[in-house]
This record gives sequence, C-alpha cells and structure tokens, in this order.
Amino acid sequence: MAEGEDGEERRAWEELFPDALGLIFRNLSLQEILTVIPRVCKSWGRAVSGPYCWQEIDIEEWSQRCKPEQRDQMLHMLIARSSGSVRRLSVSGLHTESMFSFIADHAGSLQRLELPRSEISDSIVEIVAPRLSNITFLDVSNCRKIGARAIEAFGKHCKSLVSLRRRMHPLEVADKVCQDDEAYAIARSMPKLRHLEMAYLLLTTRGVLEILSRCRDLEYLDLRGCWEVKLDDKYLKEWHSGLKVLGPDIVDCYEQNCWDECSDYSDSSVYSWEFMEDGEDVYEGVSDNDSIWEDEQGLEGLEVRFYGGGFTDAVTGFDWPPSP
Repeated sequence: MAEGEDGEERRAWEELFPDALGLIFRNLSLQEILTVIPRVCKSWGRAVSGPYCWQEIDIEEWSQRCKPEQRDQMLHMLIARSSGSVRRLSVSGLHTESMFSFIADHAGSLQRLELPRSEISDSIVEIVAPRLSNITFLDVSNCRKIGARAIEAFGKHCKSLVSLRRRMHPLEVADKVCQDDEAYAIARSMPKLRHLEMAYLLLTTRGVLEILSRCRDLEYLDLRGCWEVKLDDKYLKEWHSGLKVLGPDIVDCYEQNCWDECSDYSDSSVYSWEFMEDGEDVYEGVSDNDSIWEDEQGLEGLEVRFYGGGFTDAVTGFDWPPSP
C-alpha cells in the first residue's frame, strides 16, 4: 500500500487484483496488451498471461492482414490463456477446419462467435455445432462453403441464438440460383431470433415470409440487395409492427466497383506480426529473468512491428479491409 498526499493509504497499481487489471487492460489495443503491458512490471505481466484479459478476444481487424499460420498461432495462444473463460471471439478468415474444432473445444463459456470469411464447411459445422450450445450471437458472413445444412445445424444445437449475421457479397453468390433453402433452415431451427442480417443472399418473398411466420420475436431484418423480395408495407404494419426492415432497395458500397481492390492480407499493412528468423524472444532486452517472462503460452516466435499510422476507418456497412 502507498500513502497519498492527503495521508490516506492507497493501493499501488501493481498491487491491484488481476481481475481488476484485466478490466482496465481490455480498453487497450491488442498490440499494447501483448507487447507493452508485460514490460511494465511482473504483476501486469501475470495479468495479461492469465484469463482476465481474454474473456473477449477480438482479432478480426488484425487477422484480415496476417498470414494463416500466424492467425492460427495467435488463436491457440489467446484461447489457451483464456482458460475456457472466453465469452466473445471475433476472427476473420479461418482457413482450417481443425482450428474451428479447436475453438469449439474451448467454447464452454462462449456466447458471441464471429467468423466472417472463414473456410468452414457444412460437414464440419454439423460435427462441431453441438459444442457451441451457449452461443447467442453468430456471424458467418461471407462464408462461401456453408449453406442450409450448416445453418440448420447451428440452429438445432444453439438453442439460445438470438442474433444471426449472414451477409454476403454479390460476387460470392453469382453462381447460385436461389438460397431460399437457407431461409427455410432459419425458419425451422431459429425461432428465438430477434436480429437477422441476410444482405445479398438470393432470396425470394416466399422464403422471407416463412422466416417471418416462424420467428415471431424478430425485431430487425437486413435484406439489402435481396432484389427478389417484395414485402407489402401494409402487411408488415399489421402483422409485424415492431419489425425494422432494412432494404432490399438500398444502394451501398457493394454497388461500387471495389471488390477487386480487397485482399486477405497485405505485407505492407500498417503493422504486422512476423516470425523472427534469429529465434530471439520478443521480450529481448528486458532485464528481469523471472519465470513470468518465460510464458509457455507466449508469442512463440512472433514479433510485432509497427510501421506508423493507423487503420483507415472502414466504409460504413462494408466489412472488407481497406485497400493497402
């Protein structure tokens, strides 16, 4: 305990309980938590190495700019640090089904799962979904390899699901004729939905009406770009007065010709995580040799480098990373 100017005893920062430090550190960026905080003192290093900082893991922005093997390594480290307490996980572009299975194996407390642009399939979702039973919010936008089977598997096993985000890009559905099967899967298996986003899916009025007839608690429905859907305003006011519908006739950035300018990751991004070629630890130069700095679940060969500047704000409603 330290004594303040007024003579009162006050707890020093390094003496705060790890859970209190975790709440404070959540306001910092990913790179600050992993590279700056551990160097301040040993107690802060313990806090970021434990579960208190990783009940919410949001690496979506970073994962859009990294390489697949780096993404997997980061997920392994952070999920292991969470010790099964992670409640929210947001990552873009999972490339392996084994990583999806790994996430599910540690999803006992997981309530919000965001996996946009991931390479998961119907078959792996049917296997893994039973382990995601506590999910209330799911984002599988731009996941091109899944369809009605995966949607129904999520609905069957995630009984508490109230929000589903399933947005696509027009080019991702260009080879499809109709996706009403996904609408029917939602209607059959997700009756508790309150928030549903289906922008640019190839839906018909019949498919959407089936959802409205089964999901009676629906409060928000995103149908941007679902050009074949025609909903009567009188019908909506009479039978779904509390429902807010966005679209289908809304022009947004998907109507602009910017698809080809986007990429999964860029070697010229404003900061990147790179494997160190000389094998030196990321904490090189820190004089304290205590075991706290030898985190077995540490960065394991990853180095953070900052190139200055900041991320460009994404265009409203446009989830792809800015052009490098």
